[in-house]
Amino acid sequence: MELDLQERRLSHHLKSQALILGGFLLAFWLLEIADQFIFHHALDGLGVRPRTVAGLRGILFAPFLHGSFPHLIANTIPFLVLGWFVLLQGGRQFWLVTFTTMVVSGLGMWLFGRANSIHLGASGLIFGYFGFLLLRAYFERSARAFLWAVVVFLLYGGMLWGLVSFQAGISWQAHLFGFVGGGVAAYLLGQQPRPLSDQIVIYE
Repeated sequence: MELDLQERRLSHHLKSQALILGGFLLAFWLLEIADQFIFHHALDGLGVRPRTVAGLRGILFAPFLHGSFPHLIANTIPFLVLGWFVLLQGGRQFWLVTFTTMVVSGLGMWLFGRANSIHLGASGLIFGYFGFLLLRAYFERSARAFLWAVVVFLLYGGMLWGLVSFQAGISWQAHLFGFVGGGVAAYLLGQQPRPLSDQIVIYE
């Protein structure tokens, strides 16, 4: 009976995670298809435009827009994998990390992006999830967080080069400030009391 209940809970959690990540990916792809074939790239104008009032709306819209199908394809798998890893930490954590990263990376692009440029794409979120999973080990100081950091580093450690890549056409601001946003989320969540099962109890 208890095993059956656990299986149902696991099934419910997996369905919820699939719906959340699937919803994001569906939005990414539908918007890019519409942008390519209906709006003829007009939606790209909703990205972050540095130091313009209209460009502030890109903080909300930029993560859902991409410049091309290759751009979107390159972001799909890392978003799915790292987003799922964050979701496994809990739904509330996922939304906090996502919101914090969108705000911090969006403001970073708006403040420090090159004039007359447009920044868009999910890479800010991807680097936010990456930064959260790595830096949570430092702020939380638990074995579980450390193991997650090791797994993520082994799979995606090469992304660290993206923080210092100044290649033309790539928004290093999205990468850097997305990572910072993930770190801010890790700090905020690390300040919350941990469950007793995660704490070291010393008897005197």
